[in-house]
Amino acid sequence: MVPTTSTAATACATPYAASQVYTGGTSASYNGHNWNAKWWTQGETPSTGGSGVWADQGVCGSGGGTSPTNSSPATKSPTPSPSPTLQDCNLPIWVAGTQYTTGTTVKYAPNGKFYVATHDNPGYDPTVSTWYWSPTTCTTDGTPSPGPSTSASTTPNPSGFVVSEAQFNQMFPNRNSFYTYSGLVAALKAYPAFANTGSDTVKKQEAAAFLANINHETGGLVYVVEQNTANYPHYCDTTQPYGCPAGQSAYYGRGPIQLSWNFNYKAAGDALGIDLLNNPNLVQTDASVAWQTGIWYWMTQNGPGTMTAHNAMVNGNGFGETIRSINGSLECNGGNPAQVQSRVNAYTSFASILGVPTGSNLSC
Repeated sequence: MVPTTSTAATACATPYAASQVYTGGTSASYNGHNWNAKWWTQGETPSTGGSGVWADQGVCGSGGGTSPTNSSPATKSPTPSPSPTLQDCNLPIWVAGTQYTTGTTVKYAPNGKFYVATHDNPGYDPTVSTWYWSPTTCTTDGTPSPGPSTSASTTPNPSGFVVSEAQFNQMFPNRNSFYTYSGLVAALKAYPAFANTGSDTVKKQEAAAFLANINHETGGLVYVVEQNTANYPHYCDTTQPYGCPAGQSAYYGRGPIQLSWNFNYKAAGDALGIDLLNNPNLVQTDASVAWQTGIWYWMTQNGPGTMTAHNAMVNGNGFGETIRSINGSLECNGGNPAQVQSRVNAYTSFASILGVPTGSNLSC
């Protein structure tokens, strides 16, 4: 006797595979549920915890696991293709990778809500890419209500930075109040080419890469100074002719890039026109100065790498080379793969918030 299959059951998507790369909008089944990836992910098992990359779409199949033994291949019906439009508002369902033009309104199936495209985009996730999509509603007569006015939604970010203050706050929800958005914007004048070179995509990728690295260095912009005070006396290189006029223990890690050593304080200060050799505390008391030291290192220092982090991003060498320019063999080439992955995860998340792809060569 062939068992009857409930017509209400949702077919399971292809089972989740840890080795597979999933991009925003792609589906996988795991533990009897279908899941949708919100943004790029690999090796993150579907669950409602973790980074929040997976959205639970509910029970699939017969409510069991994802193994094909849950149903008979001979009797299982093929998965019906979703209808291209919906009865409510008669709107198309958003599909990842589809080109959308400004003004297009869609329904986002994972949460059942409606979104209008505020900028042309190649199918970015409406719940992540807030620059490209804005929420809208459906009126009682079955038509979409007007979205935000074009003039409001297309107004350039007044700061001139490719990251808006709302996006910055989304990236760093627990940041120390010292790390102000206004301080970051003020620091941009020191290096106008920062996050302002190449295409709009490259500009945003560089901003995401910088912010991802300083996110790692400061625990999510929580720490202003180095936490291991026992290290403080070790950052005075007495062989330098200028010595350590602020004191042997005055050149510990500070700011978003955790600037340390007397010679780095002098080099950064000379480049920025600020006497940091004699006044290193400015990096922990003035937000703009702190941000400037981070951007100075990013734009001008190869560190243990072979290029500046700025050049790595604008010349297409990839995010992995920015890690090498910051910590070299301490993390790269197998030095500390967990630390590398932490940086990559942050970059992937930030790039998604800015609505751009990550590019290749993520690791080092």
